[in-house]
Parts: sequence; C-alpha cells; structure tokens
Amino acid sequence: MSETAPALYGDPLSSPAVFHAPLHSASMDAEWWRSSVIYQVYPRSFRDSNGDGTGDLPGITAELGRLAELNIDAVWLSPFYPSPHHDGGYDVADYCDVDPLFGTLADFDTLMARAHHLGIRIIVDLVPNHCSSDHALFQAALAAPKGSAERSMFIFSDGSGADGSEPPNNWQSHFGGRAWTRTTNADGTPGQWYLHLFDSTQPDFNWDNPAVRAEFERVLRFWLDRGVGGFRVDVAHALIKAEGLPDWGGRADGGSSEGFPGSEAPMFGQQEVHAIYRRWRGILAEYDGERILCAEASIDPLPRLTDWVRPDEMHQAFNFAYLHHPWNAHALRDVISSSLTAFDAVDAPTTWVLSNHDVVRHTSRFGLTGGAPRGGDGIGRSDAQPDTATGLARARAASLAMFALPGGIYLYQGEELGLPDHTAMPEDARRDPTFVRTGGERLGRDGCRVPLPWLADAPLYGFGATGDDTNAVPQPWLPQPEGWAGYARDVQSGDPDSTLSLYRTALQLRRDLQLGAGSLSWSREFETTDTVAFLNGEVLVVLNMGEFATPLPTGNVIVASTPGAVEDQTLQPDACVWLMHAAG
Repeated sequence: MSETAPALYGDPLSSPAVFHAPLHSASMDAEWWRSSVIYQVYPRSFRDSNGDGTGDLPGITAELGRLAELNIDAVWLSPFYPSPHHDGGYDVADYCDVDPLFGTLADFDTLMARAHHLGIRIIVDLVPNHCSSDHALFQAALAAPKGSAERSMFIFSDGSGADGSEPPNNWQSHFGGRAWTRTTNADGTPGQWYLHLFDSTQPDFNWDNPAVRAEFERVLRFWLDRGVGGFRVDVAHALIKAEGLPDWGGRADGGSSEGFPGSEAPMFGQQEVHAIYRRWRGILAEYDGERILCAEASIDPLPRLTDWVRPDEMHQAFNFAYLHHPWNAHALRDVISSSLTAFDAVDAPTTWVLSNHDVVRHTSRFGLTGGAPRGGDGIGRSDAQPDTATGLARARAASLAMFALPGGIYLYQGEELGLPDHTAMPEDARRDPTFVRTGGERLGRDGCRVPLPWLADAPLYGFGATGDDTNAVPQPWLPQPEGWAGYARDVQSGDPDSTLSLYRTALQLRRDLQLGAGSLSWSREFETTDTVAFLNGEVLVVLNMGEFATPLPTGNVIVASTPGAVEDQTLQPDACVWLMHAAG
C-alpha cells in the first residue's frame, strides 16, 4: 500500500475516529422486502415471443431463468392490462385482464408458475389515479347525465366563466397543456369538463367516492388471489385532491412555481390518501407470503415521503431524491445520509434506484457534461450527446456502490447490460404523449423504453421471433439504435469483464454477505473529498467521483467496477471497489 494511503481498514470498534456510528441497521427477520432486489420489466420491450414487434408475457416467462441468475427477489411488471396504449399501458381499460398484445390470463398464470418455481415473486403495477377513457366506467360516465352516480366515479365539473367555456381551474397536465377536457352532450352542445392530471385519454378517478375505493379493493383481491407478491402503486400521492380544487401556480407533477412559495400542490400529497393505503395494507395482510405495496410518490422533502411507509401503510417507497442525484460525491453522501435517517425514523427500508422507464438511463445520464436532459426526460438528436465511455464507467461504478447499500434495490431491465438511451431516435418514431402534447419541447421517455438486445448476430438483436417466414423481420414498436451488438446478452454472458458479469457477481456477493440487511457508517478520511467511502459489515466501499486517482485503504479487492479500476494501490476516477476487511 502507498505510504500516503489513509489507513482506514482497521477494526472500526477500536478506531472510533475513523467511522461514524451506523446510520441504519435493517432487521434480519423474514420481511424479505427490507433488503430485496426487484427487477422491473417493461413488457412491451422485454422479449417478443410471436414476432409481432411487441414484447409479451410468454417472452418474459421464457427468460425468467436469466433474470434468476441476477439473484433477484421479485420482478415488477409494468402494465400489461388491456389498453389503447396512449401512455404505454398506463391508460388501463380493464384492470382484471391481459391485453391480447401481451397474451392471456392463462399466459399470466404460466408466468406466475415459472416464477414460483424459480423463487421469484411477481409484483404488478397498479394505476389507481386514472384509467383509460376507453374503460367501461368512464364510457358509462360520458353517457350518463350531470350529477349521476356514473359521473361521480370521476371528477366532472362545470366550466368557469359566464358560459362555462373555461376550465374549472388552472391546473396543468403533467404531460403538457391543461388538465381538463370538455365533453360534448348527446345533443351536440358543450358539456362538463373532466380532470386528467396526465393525458386527456386518462381521466382521474374520484377517490372521495366510496364506490371507487370498493372497485379497487376488488382489483387488489383479483390479483392477490392469482398469487402476486404485491403492487407497485403508480402516482400513489395523487388519489385525493384538495377540497374545492383550488388554483395552483405549478405543474401538475408538483413542480414549484413563482408566486406559490412553500405551497402544497392541491392535487398531490393530501393527508386523506393515507387511510386508503392503511386499508390496502390490511387486505394484503389477509394473504400469506409477505405481499407488499411500493409507492411511486414524488414527495419532497424526504421526511414527508416517509409518511407513505409508516408501519401500517406501504412497505416501500421509491427514493426519487437518490435517483436524481448528480455525479457529485458531496451530493451523494447527503442524499444517502438523509434517506437513511428519514426512513429509519419510521422503521422502513430505504429503496435505491438509478434507472426506470420514466427517466434517461443512468449510463447516458452520467455521460452528460452539460447538465440535465432537456425537459428532464429525454435526449434527442439535436441535443448534446453523452460521452459513452464516461457514462458507462460511471454507471457501473454507481451501480456497484448502490448494491452495497442497506435496504431495497430496484433494477430496470437492460441496465445490467449497460444500455444507454436511444438518443438519436427519429422524431416520427416517438410514441410518448409528452412529446405530442408539448409539440416536441419535451422529448418524453421513449429513449429508455427501446426493445432489449438479446443476440448480437440476430435480426433486431434477438428481441423478437421472425415467425414462419424467416425472411420477414418484424419492426419493433420502437426502433433500436445501430451498434448495439456489443450490448447483447449473449455476448456479455461469456465475458467476465462485461457489465452483465459485474451485476451477477456483485448481486451474488450482496446476498452472500447480507449487505441489504446490514448497516452503514461513513469514512471520515474521505468526507470532504470527491470520494465516497462507507463500511457495511466487513465490506468497505470506495467510489471515486473525482478527476484524479485516490489512494486506497488496506484490504483485499473482492469486486471492482471495471478491470482497470485499481492501479498501484489507487482507485481510478469514475470507478468503485469493494474491499474485504483485513483481519487483525
């Protein structure tokens, strides 16, 4: 070891000046979700079994064995319900069936059986804030008169102004444009307006109506009876709206707006929503096997987010503060510390995630040197392009550091391959309603939803079957970038230095060393530097987020983010390493 290297890897009990007291200690009980690794599958882009250009449930079933190799605990399926797919399936037309595009209920049951055989739980995506405008309940509401029981299932209102020609309030859609659409009466005259915080094809339910609550309890039981391991709850913070639907000066996603400092967005985070989830927690408790609820709730600050995971509510909540952390050591230390402190206060596990179907993949995000993507959700051909090599190195390092954190981890399909976003997608291929509703000002999320590469030398990189006519190559629902052969799973499977091999190795070590149920303490020697270092059990994690190599403490390297991460007892920039505690 270099003489200038900090001697950090002594016994922390005999060297109290080196490490802070643990910030977190997860329980070692049967509550699997406290230290879980959950893999997100976006069905439309995972694997196409019938050659129609769209991924499907049989395609997922066929590849579950490959996911099991990652030592995951569960698979979270993004929506696979019947839908017109104006918003990637998050516009649900029937909550208790499978879209023919993806297969049948029998296909779902087959997937469940295969997952059970592999020891993998299946978590389904529940979308309770809104449905599709094609849903039978909304069609009945449109056909019913003002004030009817059918209309009370949704949020209908008369317009403002002398003739009702203006929306009921000034709320804006998260996808751009206003959050209200006016109906037309049977006689052709203008009718009431309905609320949609997202696309106009996604009307919001009225959760003040007990009938809506009863309907979703029925939906919960339908899938629980089929054996699902739980639910990821979409926009979990939006179900209840403030009484009177007052005007708001910000975007419908809770974005701040000048003139409304410190205000609470009236469409998000209302206290009455918690009674709904307490009821749901009770329903899940009626079933065996530790079924769980995970909240997608965009709530600031972190201590308020933990309201969703109090002991009688949800089990997990997505940690968006961590997801959006920049490539900066001080920011990363802050968000990890604040997350563990906040979630520990309610005896809930922190969750960690770097990519999902709604954000630029972290391989591309960390390769940007000029700030965040345009509009926060997309990189286009005319935008500054990520540095591919830097982005991949940082993504591997960030992932390795995340795998050593106590709590639960979420992975997004393809990140184990180091996939970047498709940043050169033609505009006429884009499907995201954000792109359409903003006239291209916001690109949307298509770049992170591109079909996966499985085979380097096959058409469409093996994403889909070619059918009976092997000369007919189906076009995928979103185009894949050129030059993805090196990312294909078959190439990476046999390469010990690949991103896939790194994920397999690190996640196996995470399980073997019980890091998800461990504790975290910071290294004082690095706390003012561009290097993040923490101890979890007998593993010291060192992540160099600076521009220069940093001396490493004493210890045996057990896994590194890249083959050249460690040189001459120093850790290179944009690299991470785990060191095993040196006995004595």
